[in-house]
Formats: sequence, structure tokens, C-alpha cells
Amino acid sequence: MLRALKRTGTYFMLPNYLSGLPHFFQYFAMAALLLTVFWSVYTFFTPHDEMALIKQGNVTAAVVLVGALIGFAIPVAAAIMQSVSAMALAQWGVVAMGVQILVYTILRLFFRTLSDDLSADRLSMGILVAGLSVVSGILNAAAMSYT
Repeated sequence: MLRALKRTGTYFMLPNYLSGLPHFFQYFAMAALLLTVFWSVYTFFTPHDEMALIKQGNVTAAVVLVGALIGFAIPVAAAIMQSVSAMALAQWGVVAMGVQILVYTILRLFFRTLSDDLSADRLSMGILVAGLSVVSGILNAAAMSYT
């Protein structure tokens, strides 16, 4: 949509850059909803209470939770850029959620004391888990395509 701007008898055409604002709000709201659902599912799925640990000053729990959130947000951002609808975004968000839960499950299989290590504030384990969550999110985002 273009608007005409009259200036001393000459018309300049300015594009309406905000015409996509309704789509912005739709996709942003869907992403926020997906992030909220992911946060709830992830914290329900883990055997420890991340928020209680964080409130007690457990840095490792905060690092792991933020790593998982970033690892989830990266593919959601990729899905926003590629999706043709909010429903497609929601579907890819569910895929991203599944990948993050799967990564955490695999890490728990390899590191049997993972929950204890996180509760005990062992930062080295937290950095590893957070890093692998982010890496899986990057790979997840790269794998999303509509070919």
C-alpha cells in the first residue's frame, strides 16, 4: 500500500512498511505461546524444580534452563522466517520442543547423575547441557526447510 506525499507540487510515493504489522503480532504471539508451553513442558519433564533451584541461587539450573530456552527459540525463529501460516509455525514449534526434550532425555541416559549434578550446582555439567541444547537448536533450525 502506498501513500502519496505532496511536497511543493511533486508527489513522492512512500511504502507503508507497517502493513505487515498484523502478521508480526500473530507470529510473535504464537512464538510467545510456544515458548510458554515449552517452558512448562520442559520444567515438568525434568526431575528437579528449576525455578526453586534458581531462587536458591543455583547458577547451574539457570544456565541449563536458559540454554534450553535458547535452543528452542532458535528453531522457532527459523520457523517464523519460513512459515506460511501461524499453524505451520505451531507445528514446527512442536517439532523443536520434541528435539529439546529428546536431547535432555539422551543426556540423562549418558549422564545418570545429571539431575543430581544440576541440583548440586555443578556448573561444568550445566554448561555442557546448555551448550548441547543450543547446538541441537541450531541444527534443528538448519534442518527446517520447505523443499
